[in-house]
Amino acid sequence: MPANTKEAVQRALAHGLVIPAFNIPHLPMLKPVVQAVCDEDSAAMIQVARLEWEKFESESLERVAEEYAKYANPAHTLLHLDHVPVIDEDHLEVDFMPIIRRAIAAGYQSVMVDGSRLSLAGNIEKTAQVVREAHAVGIPVEAELGAVMGHETQQQSIPYEEIFASKAGFTDVEEARRFVAESHCDWLSVAVGSVHGAIADNMLDKKKPAAKLDIQRIEELENALGIPLVLHGGSGIQQDYIRRGIKAGIAKINVGTELRQPYERAMRERNDVAYAQECVYGRCRELIRDFLGTSGDAALLLG
Repeated sequence: MPANTKEAVQRALAHGLVIPAFNIPHLPMLKPVVQAVCDEDSAAMIQVARLEWEKFESESLERVAEEYAKYANPAHTLLHLDHVPVIDEDHLEVDFMPIIRRAIAAGYQSVMVDGSRLSLAGNIEKTAQVVREAHAVGIPVEAELGAVMGHETQQQSIPYEEIFASKAGFTDVEEARRFVAESHCDWLSVAVGSVHGAIADNMLDKKKPAAKLDIQRIEELENALGIPLVLHGGSGIQQDYIRRGIKAGIAKINVGTELRQPYERAMRERNDVAYAQECVYGRCRELIRDFLGTSGDAALLLG
């Protein structure tokens, strides 16, 4: 019987491996991503964030679940609900619990609530609320603490190196210790140097800065928390930092921009969905094989 999601992420941590989580901002991307994961004998999550049905073309979490059901392979893939914010990127309050409940009803195998724009106490309170409901039906919960650079922050105009050197918005170890103890989340997305893809119209196709990771901070967090860590904004990080970050405790890594941009470029070039799917498929296999190095991990993580 394939491992469940919580067990799979724990196996990744235990073996110094990582589970990629590929975002689906455009619904036709799902089929080639699943095919690439299977053809590389990899294990991965297929995920969608609220942002992607609000501002892109994944339509709804239910539509993604329906599409996933057509191509899912339990020996290789899992279905995850990515960012459901309590306060969204436009700084508006979100009625987040109904979204979480819809995802559980639709068959998502894990969910994420993002209270990172709240105070520490507020983030703990909202995360714990989701944890209580999700755990009651056996669904693990991802949470976030810290401010990942990019569309979550107001730091776009500040040079990346300056932000990295200052550690502005990086996840604090002691705050994280309290957060995990009181919220009971299953794994934690941490801010340690990565950059979220921009969503402004004039930035959608721009190359992200070559990001680094604070490996020492990852090690400190892992030692303090003892649960799997998650890296958002996985596209654009220098490969050596990715590999070192995985060894230090990153057990799940989100990848969005590296697949969204090839799809959107292909559609602009030819307006041909089949061609765009081919581009996504090829790029996804490259990422799995050459960048993340997760080819052949399926049996160990999901077997």
